[in-house]
Amino acid sequence: MMEKINAFLDAWGSDLWTSTIQTFQMVGISLAISVLIGLPLGILLVLTRPGKALSNKFVYNVLNIVINIIRSVPFIILLFFILPFTKFIVGTSIGVKGVIVPLVVYTAPYIARLMESALLEVNRGVIEAYEAMGIKTRHIVWHVLVRESRSSIVLGLTIAIIGLIGASAMAGLVGGGGLGDLAYRYGHLRYEVDVMYVTVILLIILVQGLQSLGNYFAARLKKD
Repeated sequence: MMEKINAFLDAWGSDLWTSTIQTFQMVGISLAISVLIGLPLGILLVLTRPGKALSNKFVYNVLNIVINIIRSVPFIILLFFILPFTKFIVGTSIGVKGVIVPLVVYTAPYIARLMESALLEVNRGVIEAYEAMGIKTRHIVWHVLVRESRSSIVLGLTIAIIGLIGASAMAGLVGGGGLGDLAYRYGHLRYEVDVMYVTVILLIILVQGLQSLGNYFAARLKKD
């Protein structure tokens, strides 16, 4: 048994390591950019809702429609649909660099919805108390909305990361690199079944680990 494992690692160890690093790069960079876009969008969705501090029906409806449209498109279709846009932005549509744009376009609206849901859970009475004291909206957003919903935000981001990992795996269809690309090129096209099984196991371990971490930090933040 050990001989088979050693033989497999000798043959595929380097490729597995490179693909794992590429997956972390895709997920990490895409997540950072998506949070920078999605969190403000989620806050704006909450603040511009009817009856909220910056109530604006036009802005809210436009954001709501755009986010719904993007979220309704399956990632694999979105990936091919915006290939020209991706190439225009980053100069290529393949490799790790080439899948960052579609991953961000796919994930940012999703994070915006998760943030909106988390922020709407904050007790309205707490917000009204701060408003009655004359606290400015920007301070209420950071010190009340975000602070009170930290646990839900962490859980939401955990869900987003896991979805992002799945999307990054699908990016292998366009030569995006990562574990998905390795599984597709060798596990599927070249019938290297062992490679397929190992990549699936690695993805399962990665998802389980991230979910456990997310649950742990969410529980800690809820107690604070």
